[in-house]
Amino acid sequence: MRLLSIVLLLMSSSCFAQNSAQYDACNEKAQVQSEINRCASDEAARVDAELNTVYRTLLQQVKRPAYVAKIKAAERAWVVYRDAYIDATYPATDKQSEYGTIFPMEVNMLRATLTRRQIEALREMMQTYKGD
Repeated sequence: MRLLSIVLLLMSSSCFAQNSAQYDACNEKAQVQSEINRCASDEAARVDAELNTVYRTLLQQVKRPAYVAKIKAAERAWVVYRDAYIDATYPATDKQSEYGTIFPMEVNMLRATLTRRQIEALREMMQTYKGD
């Protein structure tokens, strides 16, 4: 289990370069795992709020109802994919005992990473619909 935690931490560390200044400041002050977990949870919430803003902007930009419906369907499918991806990454039933106290931080940072990727995908889609 210790080796798994180290491997997961190393894998997730490449994502830290994209973290917000708020996360970095919070994490720097954190003294115990519960505080680190809270920093990660706040980061995931910040990125999710950004996703919602970009998504709403995209929907406002698209004029054709049929296109809006397809974008909404794609976003719903992405949420299902994101949740399934996280569940596949951490498949244990008893996640706390399997992955330890670092689990909440890891899952929130993975959620933030996946959400950042989706934000970029939506921004690319906005370029496709520019002038629609």
